[in-house]
Amino acid sequence: MRVGHDADAAAFLGQLAAFTSAAEGLDDARLGAATRCHGWLACDLLVHVHLGLQEMLLGALDPTDERPDRDAATYWSAFTPGTDPTDGLLDDRFLRLVAAAYRRPTSAVAHLRETADGLHRTVRAGAPGAVRFQGHVLSTGDFLATWAVELAVHHLDLGRELDLPAPHPGALRMARETVEALVGELLPPEWSDEAAVLAGTGRVALDDRMREQAGPLATRLPAFG
Repeated sequence: MRVGHDADAAAFLGQLAAFTSAAEGLDDARLGAATRCHGWLACDLLVHVHLGLQEMLLGALDPTDERPDRDAATYWSAFTPGTDPTDGLLDDRFLRLVAAAYRRPTSAVAHLRETADGLHRTVRAGAPGAVRFQGHVLSTGDFLATWAVELAVHHLDLGRELDLPAPHPGALRMARETVEALVGELLPPEWSDEAAVLAGTGRVALDDRMREQAGPLATRLPAFG
């Protein structure tokens, strides 16, 4: 799944704006809402996203002439859902310690905004090429695609108990296409992009109707999480 630089820059920047705008609309009380990420409150999720965006910013500043070894879909092959309930426990504890360091949950939102603004400027000024990221090399288009997807999925995570504006439609469509690329088949057309992404990333379990619509494909979901 190869994606062009300009198209992905637009989807990423649109989703970055949508996510930060949704976060800035939350007060301290609503930042204590549960999310679709097991055990994480909204503030915990924002801290996780912020740390990821900081890592992304470093990747955007590490161009290379090397040939990409991952694309917008195969990047996610390292994030297949696991069965070990202890996976990520150490990361979860660290995340909560970072979130607890803020005097108020809304302070985490202000910190997120600063990094988002820096990323916006960096992406707007960037040129097509390739970057090193997490031990791999991705084209800039695929790199931006993975983060458009990351933000779109976490936007849906944030909305478990909160009434939020929808994710950027281009980023949500890209998340659906990523699931489809990983399973090697189109998801049922009856599914909205949001339903497809929630099911394709294991955020919701397939009900009987969805299983019937998916047929044999149901055994390949979730594709990543």
